[in-house]
Amino acid sequence: MPSLPLDSDALLARARATFDIESAAVLGLKARIGPSFIEAVRRILEVRGRVVVMGMGKSGHVGRKIAATLASTGTPAMFVHPAEASHGDLGMIKAVDIVLAISNSGESDELAAILPVVKRQGVPLIAMTGGRESSLARHADVVLDSGVEKEACPLNLAPTASTTAQMALGDALAVALLDARGFGAEDFARSHPGGALGRKLLTHVSDVMRSGEAVPRVAPTAGISELMRTMSIQGFGAAAVMGEGGRAEGIFTDGDLRRLIEAGADLRTPTAADVMHRGPRTIRADALAVEAAELMEQHGITRLFVVDAEGRLVGALNTTDLMRAKVI
Repeated sequence: MPSLPLDSDALLARARATFDIESAAVLGLKARIGPSFIEAVRRILEVRGRVVVMGMGKSGHVGRKIAATLASTGTPAMFVHPAEASHGDLGMIKAVDIVLAISNSGESDELAAILPVVKRQGVPLIAMTGGRESSLARHADVVLDSGVEKEACPLNLAPTASTTAQMALGDALAVALLDARGFGAEDFARSHPGGALGRKLLTHVSDVMRSGEAVPRVAPTAGISELMRTMSIQGFGAAAVMGEGGRAEGIFTDGDLRRLIEAGADLRTPTAADVMHRGPRTIRADALAVEAAELMEQHGITRLFVVDAEGRLVGALNTTDLMRAKVI
């Protein structure tokens, strides 16, 4: 098929018209939302099982996304393909579940074939459809109107504005449920342990800190040469000067050493107690690693010593350790 010359103005005009049509479709939902939405939220909150999302074609693709969003925001959900449901997957749906069926027309043959069976099982049915008088709407206990005036497709055939409306309505449902459940950031992190938020909210200092022999430490009587050797062997760039009861009394860093050399200080006689900085910054081992990052940023430092509930030194960490754990 020969390619036609591109009309840049026409292409941009079509894209902008698509944005206008789909924006209008979503705003139309805002004007129509009401008691049925509240009823849908109430029924889902009461269900002891899962939200089983179903849909064919493009509505099915939207349904998969809605099921994933519900599941990740505190509402157990799964997607079941209507065609596969007629061939055994209907057994996945239990009486304790609730079905969210999505169809723009409300007349999908595959959905129509299984709706009577779902109803006989006593499973509540929420319909998301633009066909308010459709077969799907008539079978449903609750109808969420996702209708649009027209598709963005110039032929008014390809699901475009209608799927955008379905997606937005599904998001609104998930967010309303999230809010009603009191679902917070830590709950979200538990269902996303591999994500950036999960790492920030679930990773503790004890998970990333250096411990045991990897924590550089010297006695207050140690000389500069011992300080240098300890910092070099451990590769931490600093050493804790230990006081009584296993507490870090002070800190000496490679920066401190550099400044002493630049000042022409005699490095043969001072002890660690003479050159250390007293009261080093510390953090509890059970604190979140992101709190350690915030403390470092707040005080313009790159290292922290880690202490237990009694203030005893149990570890150390620096920005490299936090970056390695992908906390920062």
